[in-house]
Amino acid sequence: QVQLVESGGGLVQAGGSLRLSCAASGRTFTSYTMGWFRQAPGKERELVARIGWSGGVTYYTDSVKGRFTISRDNAKYTVYLQMNSLKPEDTAVYYCAAKYMDYATYKYWGQGTQVTVSS
Repeated sequence: QVQLVESGGGLVQAGGSLRLSCAASGRTFTSYTMGWFRQAPGKERELVARIGWSGGVTYYTDSVKGRFTISRDNAKYTVYLQMNSLKPEDTAVYYCAAKYMDYATYKYWGQGTQVTVSS
């Protein structure tokens, strides 16, 4: 089992920044690929960014490239999402998720944290 707890969401004006954190506990964190997803009202959940179990960044969705940065601190069992130049369309519930190495399915999910960007 892996438990994930997100923090760092909130209300910010357009152009502002937030840093989301996801604290993991349970099994060996370094064996898990970590992802940040988001879901806006009326929309499907989408993968925003992914960082490999070895620390290599493998993916950003096009709409956040150049603005968001995913990172992980394996010693702290924590993954981060630094979000800069936020736009109203970034408003969503953001979820942290974990999957074992390169498995297809994210098995473990956090409870989500709300990010609201005002115009």
